[in-house]
Amino acid sequence: MNHWLLIIGMLAITFATRYSLFAFPHLQFPAVVRQALHYVPTAVLTAIVVPGMFYQDGALALRWDNAYLLAGLATIAIAGLTRHLLATIGGGLLLFFVLRWQLGQLPL
Repeated sequence: MNHWLLIIGMLAITFATRYSLFAFPHLQFPAVVRQALHYVPTAVLTAIVVPGMFYQDGALALRWDNAYLLAGLATIAIAGLTRHLLATIGGGLLLFFVLRWQLGQLPL
């Protein structure tokens, strides 16, 4: 029974937050809130990617054989130098797979 209450509660909260934007179409956020919302995608992506770069098997992995860390740092450099999304994604993926192959970590 507790599982169903939890599911219904999550449904209600999700519905309320998403429906509120349709129910109040003339709702205007203050300029500070609108400016802060521009940083949400960066913060969420960072929170997802950084633990995968720095941690492996639950332990801090600051080693030279950590392809995730090396490719992540190189991808940050590519993004900073080119400011081009496709070059960042393509270069990061290519470098990641080349590093995994060179380090013998590619399961082929």
